[in-house]
Amino acid sequence: MIITAVWLMLPAYLPNSMAAVFGGGRPIDGGITMSDGRRMLGDGKTYRGLIAGTACGMLVGLLQMYYLSRSNSIFGVELPSFGDGAGALIVIFTLAFGSLMGDMSMSFVKRRIGYKRGAPLPGVDQLDFVMGAWLLTFLASPAWFLSNFTFSIVLTVLIVTPLLHFVTNVIGYFIGVKNEPW
Repeated sequence: MIITAVWLMLPAYLPNSMAAVFGGGRPIDGGITMSDGRRMLGDGKTYRGLIAGTACGMLVGLLQMYYLSRSNSIFGVELPSFGDGAGALIVIFTLAFGSLMGDMSMSFVKRRIGYKRGAPLPGVDQLDFVMGAWLLTFLASPAWFLSNFTFSIVLTVLIVTPLLHFVTNVIGYFIGVKNEPW
């Protein structure tokens, strides 16, 4: 179950960390301050990060598709596909891009309620990108989403993701691509 859940989520798991690694440059909000006196998103959400994160998520999804063309299992677990042709590309794109949109949406909300850049919001910080990926993928390909994200897979993702999020953030902090370890 864990292998299947992580396999399905890889295109969504990778973009946020890759956006941090390859990000920087012009912020998406253009420096705009809202009527509450706070930045719309902040300097941490950049066009370069959005593009690089999405591209890396799509690349891992394409590598997964290539792997599936050679083998349909790993460690004895049969792996689900992302679909065929353009449908698979749409699913991979929506998982990758949706994860960044979920993270960005929660950054907007956190700014509105007074959280500064990097301030932790336990539970939300670990799952906002999952919700964004799931929402966009469901909207773009509901049949694929519902056939793959069963109750047990959803539950597994909701349990495993915070653990993976913690580990990758600590690594990012120690290698210097994150300002805080959460």
